[in-house]
Amino acid sequence: MNNRVTELFGIETPLIQAGMVWCSGWELASAVSNAGGLGIIGAGSMYPEILKEQIQKCKKATNKPFAVNLPLLYPSIEAHVQIIIEEKVPVVFTSAGSPKKWTPLFKEHGIKVVHVVSNVIFAQKSEAAGVDAVVAEGFEAGGHNGREETTTMCLIPLIVDAVKIPVIAAGGIGSGKSMAAAFALGAEGVQIGSRFVATPESSAHLNFKNAVVDAKEGATELTLKELTPVRLMKNKFYKDIQAAYDEKASPEELKELLGRARAKKGMFEGDLNEGELEIGQISSTINEIKPAEDIVKEIMAEFHQTISKLQRL
Repeated sequence: MNNRVTELFGIETPLIQAGMVWCSGWELASAVSNAGGLGIIGAGSMYPEILKEQIQKCKKATNKPFAVNLPLLYPSIEAHVQIIIEEKVPVVFTSAGSPKKWTPLFKEHGIKVVHVVSNVIFAQKSEAAGVDAVVAEGFEAGGHNGREETTTMCLIPLIVDAVKIPVIAAGGIGSGKSMAAAFALGAEGVQIGSRFVATPESSAHLNFKNAVVDAKEGATELTLKELTPVRLMKNKFYKDIQAAYDEKASPEELKELLGRARAKKGMFEGDLNEGELEIGQISSTINEIKPAEDIVKEIMAEFHQTISKLQRL
């Protein structure tokens, strides 16, 4: 399949695996890239030396393009940027901040830049900053999210009409049918996160993977808007947050409750009670742990079948 997204990244199929903290290391990224998509290493949970090691291992595991997701609010961002440049990473997905500062430097070194946005204004500002594409992430997505709570079905056509660069859809996408729906709305690629958590290659703890498989409809909710909006699984920690809201907790008190390394405790160390379990609404449709390559193949097969069915109609 050829379009602007596959040509931009040099990949076979316009399916991107999201860069998820504590879940997407070199094993997952290389597996998705080897399957024809674009795998992403999630740098948000990594110290600089760990990121460098992850990139080098990914290079050994695949000769195909891969990317690094770089949260722009990360404390050691200068070190991360230098490592990405030195290791000649072909693509960077930036998020959580403005891409204006770092995009020219990346492009000066031949690195493609994609920025994750949740509204039209950020998409237009990202295009003006010189990024090559944007990921339009809807309210359904797991992890950190937009305050507007705009759903993917509404967000994608808005952003497609507002920018000239390629738009990659994200949020609530985990099947070929939902990928086809995103393309019908004008997207030229999809970014999928939650579905790839439940894979052998994911660096998430097995407890978290099993919790994702067991998740039912309504298992997640967007919360902590006073800090940074995040979609969480409803476990004990989530209930503690809700209790704090009931007691009219201040943003400072919520921040103290959140503490440090809460996401690591949940997703990486497997504490399903006290940990922060970031996952999307699509988790209710995930029924088994399956290799990343199989997921890519199944999604693309269903995508083409869906397109063919619609053409017959």
